[in-house]
Amino acid sequence: MTLLTDLTTTRDQTLACFDLPEADLARTYAPGKWTIRQILVHLADAESVLHERIRRIIAEPKQVIWAFDQDLWAAALAYELFPLNLSRDLFRANRNAIIYLADSFYEQLGSNEFVHSQTGLRTLKDEFDKVAWHNQNHLDQITRALSSEK
Repeated sequence: MTLLTDLTTTRDQTLACFDLPEADLARTYAPGKWTIRQILVHLADAESVLHERIRRIIAEPKQVIWAFDQDLWAAALAYELFPLNLSRDLFRANRNAIIYLADSFYEQLGSNEFVHSQTGLRTLKDEFDKVAWHNQNHLDQITRALSSEK
């Protein structure tokens, strides 16, 4: 399954970013955007939220699942100060669980529906696919940050 490959590849690429030097972690891909450190903490939080959503969709389909405001989380949880070792461990554990759940339920229950509070009707497959897409999008931002002039 391509999804499992994508989830595994983006997991491994993201985990490697947690070991970047401090100077690189402070870089950003554009003025006013999050630093690599903030992106990594966000990825850990988003992975936790997505993991919980996926579990809900498997166990209790057809419910409303609320969005979260990533910018409020970044500010309120002080992403610039949050310990990266905790975020790395959260990201790894949640991603490994998502990979397990995707392998077990993507095809079998993929049509399970839910209502996202902002985007409307979605399926379990949509949410699994979002995990890989979301992670790749942020990896692309990290790549741009690392390739920009120092």
